Amino acid sequence: MINVAIDGPVGAGKSTIAKECAKRLGCIYVDTGALYRTVGLYCKRNGIEISQENSGNIENAIKSGLKLEIKLENGTQLVFMNGENVSEEIRLPEVSMLASAVSAIPCVRSFLLDTQRKVAKENNVIMDGRDIGTVILPDAQVKIFITAKPEIRAKRRYDELIAKGIDAKFEDVLNDLNTRDYNDSHRAEAPLKQADDAILLDTSDFDFEQSVCAVINLIEKGN
Repeated sequence: MINVAIDGPVGAGKSTIAKECAKRLGCIYVDTGALYRTVGLYCKRNGIEISQENSGNIENAIKSGLKLEIKLENGTQLVFMNGENVSEEIRLPEVSMLASAVSAIPCVRSFLLDTQRKVAKENNVIMDGRDIGTVILPDAQVKIFITAKPEIRAKRRYDELIAKGIDAKFEDVLNDLNTRDYNDSHRAEAPLKQADDAILLDTSDFDFEQSVCAVINLIEKGN
């Protein structure tokens, strides 16, 4: 059984790279960020204030009213919220900001921890997020921290949104990215950071194929 932990800041390409690597290596890909986005979307739809002060209400709401499922179809992870496929909706920019907010709430992280570890225990997985190598899978055989310059990450995210027909401005995407970087790295609960035994991979000068090959090479060397 092999577990690969891929961490890094928003827009670094973790999800698309990890997904392709998992496909080529025959592993299951787990996008943990999608789980936090789903909790954020659930809170938004139900008018639940996302704050540390309201953590008690958040905990009661998600434990009693949120059924979250991960399903794999043709190697693609789909996320269901109370039976509804929300895989596309959780990618909207406003939901991204909600994900950053809920990920700082300890009860949310605890709620999702067992789900993530159970999948990893039962399968060969490549899992990406913010604290996979430091908190979720500290014993993963391979740990990689993927990053890139902020402007390059923002351009990649901007291009993704435009390709999906979502109206966006590059300046807004860059500002949101910088805000999330700060929030993710300064939160008290499981902040974004490179694990001591993780390999740093800067993809600023890589295209997608080069990034995928670099990660696969690191996985094969570490396994």
